[in-house]
Amino acid sequence: MDVTPKDVPTALIHLYRGELGRMTMYRTRLDTTTNWAVGTSAALTTFALGQERAPHFVFLLAVFLDLIFLWMEIRRFRFYELVRMRVRLLEVGFYAVVMGKPPREGWEDALWKSLETPRSPIGRLQAASVRLRRNYLWLFGAVYLGWLVKLSFGHKGIVDNAAVGILPGAVVFCISLVLMVGLAILASIYKLPEEE
Repeated sequence: MDVTPKDVPTALIHLYRGELGRMTMYRTRLDTTTNWAVGTSAALTTFALGQERAPHFVFLLAVFLDLIFLWMEIRRFRFYELVRMRVRLLEVGFYAVVMGKPPREGWEDALWKSLETPRSPIGRLQAASVRLRRNYLWLFGAVYLGWLVKLSFGHKGIVDNAAVGILPGAVVFCISLVLMVGLAILASIYKLPEEE
């Protein structure tokens, strides 16, 4: 296939439109996952706090489900960042020239490398950090707050009421605390370049 210099702008415009469409699709998929996490947490919290006989470990189920949604969102966010990087490369390279500005050096090579061997520009831990900070840490905090409220209604102390089956309340409480602190630390370790 012969590509003439006149074909290049048309091809780049179509690539830009296609990548922009993919970026929008991945953004929608991210929002859908977050909405499911929020809806599930809200439903389980409402059930657990609204029913006196509902066990407190319903909140632990909510935390488990939110961890699954977070895992799904990490994968989706990495794909989103890959497509967003391509869109940005086209904007700072091709469209910079269209607007009479100097293009960013090396944008064509970076774009080709991304198309030839697609790899997300961020790792799993980095994606987890970003999604936790933006959405999930707040969601986990709300679920844990609801859990503490439910535990405070029991006949014993909060820690003793946290018992699940043969696990003593202190063990369940410590595991939950370690998980929340670990998630908070993970949320703080990485920022996207535009957040710095």
